[in-house]
Amino acid sequence: MKICIIGNSLTSLTLAKALVNKEIFVDIFYKNKNTDPDKTRTIGISKSNINFFNNNISKINKILWPIKKIKIFSENSGDNELIQFEEPNNQLFSIINNFSLYNQLNSELKKNKYFKAKYDISFKKLANLGYDLIINCDPNHLITKKFFSKKFEKKYDSFAFTTIIEHKELAANNTAIQIFTKRGPMAFLPVSNNKTSIVYSIKIKGSEQNSDIEKLINKFNPNFEIKKINKISKFKLKSFNLRKYYNSNILAFGDLLHKLHPLAGQGFNMSLRDVKKLLDVINKKIELGLVLDQSVCTEFQNKTKTSNFVFSEGIDFIYEYFNSENKIRNNLIDTSIKYIGKNKYMNDYFKKIADLGLQI
Repeated sequence: MKICIIGNSLTSLTLAKALVNKEIFVDIFYKNKNTDPDKTRTIGISKSNINFFNNNISKINKILWPIKKIKIFSENSGDNELIQFEEPNNQLFSIINNFSLYNQLNSELKKNKYFKAKYDISFKKLANLGYDLIINCDPNHLITKKFFSKKFEKKYDSFAFTTIIEHKELAANNTAIQIFTKRGPMAFLPVSNNKTSIVYSIKIKGSEQNSDIEKLINKFNPNFEIKKINKISKFKLKSFNLRKYYNSNILAFGDLLHKLHPLAGQGFNMSLRDVKKLLDVINKKIELGLVLDQSVCTEFQNKTKTSNFVFSEGIDFIYEYFNSENKIRNNLIDTSIKYIGKNKYMNDYFKKIADLGLQI
């Protein structure tokens, strides 16, 4: 069995490591050998996905920072939190630096006899190499334009600005804070006792400069004594869901399948759940002595497409729900969110969805 993965993104390396751990030969084809992940970017990984990662992909506990509490505010609510999620004796989720995870996976794969990294070739040559499956994770590849261009798409007219602030050391920096400002949600995500990652999804007014973003970070800073704001990066925001996941034995994967607004930090978690389901399909084929062919793609799509679409729409609904308060300019939504937050059943339900995703 031999599988080809196109692209050397974080999702590509994660999937490759999961497959070589099953003693499946994997070739990754890349365009840019010196891909250097943005050091300002972090991702949140849910508790169940951490367990899956540790048991099936790579041990990552040493590079994780646990989050035990989440507090949500709006610009209208001031210092009065709307809702709080807490696991005092355990983490709700953990934060990890993209750069650290990428380097760890890349290093482990280079030492694995089932893995090879190769420079990208034409689709015609690729199709003649006899791979059981071709998994495409590269949004800019010709295969994407040829087979995976049809999607349900929404543009937010927003940019996400990311950075890491350095601040006075705290005894325990384990609380994530989300503030729904009038221009978009801003998240403070701890990565150590003296560093916190920031993701600010901001509505476009014009040509925002980094100095403008720094002023807004200081304006909404909850309680950090900031010493330094590191390099600020930005990327345009949109969400989409692919209409069809595969063509023959070529499967789209990762951000090609679904892209979310970053307010809930669920993008990589969705991809990890997809990795798990794809492994389940492949494992059953192997156990039955069957070949890996187009049926893997068909079964994977059947297992994931509906739940991924509904989950993505749910994230968009949350964004629009909070955003609508700024349009109608009253506190009705704040009041309703507080009510939901005080309801233990609803609070536990939202924590379960954030951890496990939508089960359909």
